Amino acid sequence: MQIGRIYAQAIKEIAQFRRDKLTVALAFGLPVLALLLYGYATRLESKDIPVAVRNFDNGALSREYIDTIFANGQLTPARWGSRSDSIGSLDLGLAKATIVIPPEFSRHLKEGLTAPVAVIVDATDVNNARVIKNSVLATTKFFCKTHHLGGSPNLITAQVRLWFNPGRKEAQYVVPGAVAVILWIFPCLLAALAMARENEQGTMLQLYASSLSSFELILGKAAAYVAVSMVMSVLLIGISMLLFQLDVVGDLPIFILSLVLYETCAIAFGLMVGAKSASQSVAVQAVATASFTTALLLSGFIYPLRNITFPLSLISSILPARYFVESCRDLFVRGSDAASQVFIPVALVLFALLVLMRASGMIRKMQLPG
Repeated sequence: MQIGRIYAQAIKEIAQFRRDKLTVALAFGLPVLALLLYGYATRLESKDIPVAVRNFDNGALSREYIDTIFANGQLTPARWGSRSDSIGSLDLGLAKATIVIPPEFSRHLKEGLTAPVAVIVDATDVNNARVIKNSVLATTKFFCKTHHLGGSPNLITAQVRLWFNPGRKEAQYVVPGAVAVILWIFPCLLAALAMARENEQGTMLQLYASSLSSFELILGKAAAYVAVSMVMSVLLIGISMLLFQLDVVGDLPIFILSLVLYETCAIAFGLMVGAKSASQSVAVQAVATASFTTALLLSGFIYPLRNITFPLSLISSILPARYFVESCRDLFVRGSDAASQVFIPVALVLFALLVLMRASGMIRKMQLPG
């Protein structure tokens, strides 16, 4: 293996990249657009859920109870439908839940009697249903406590303090994960298209006839696109810090090391996919299926890793995006020490070496004898 031939191959790839305006747009324009879409459009916390209330009591306590329900910002008042039954608003799509307060509600509470409230929840969306249920139960408990309606006081009082993200800013959670996913998808796609283009245009035969070995070819292409992806990384991280007010709170050196290794993994995987693709359209489809879908669903970006069931949990455990999502969130949100993050570059090194060797072996099998 000669460094000079690897360097020459990398320079050639950079030159081809710069001449192709569409590829440049794919490398820098679309990732920024994807970051803005993920950052501004992805909202995991349910807010302003419409709830319709029918108050048959209209006493002071019932009105205060309704005000308490809508005071937390998660639930918002909705119009009661023309039907008098409690599921009419749900059927018409006017509300996601209905609350019916019975007559004599206020009087019963003042006399220490039970005052049942009917809550009907549309459980089509399981997340919304869980939020509504927990919100109503918590609100009811708070209302009883503030009005001294719960009998004896609780013997145990939990004092909860939010750590790392006390303001509960969703961008602190979504944007670092989005950066990790984008930095997997687009570098992988660039490398796959570059390799598939060689197959599609027949220029791979020229490389076979040269003295360049398969491993030198892979390393040259990988070096070029790792350089491109690092520029992409600086651009995305800079925009994230500017628009979403992210601050570096974690260990920067180990993050930079993880970033370089992560981009090497993405490029190596893309080269492996491109080596087996007869055309660029096939490469795009393969990357969309094997790279985009897994990075989005199995990396912990949106869904917690503990919720991923067997056997998909096995795929998640070897997915580089899974480790880099954690690295990004540690850098911008958690800020733990380097010792707790050292396993991430180790896992990425193993994946990069495995995929680079696999891609080199695939190309070696395709080369002409002699």
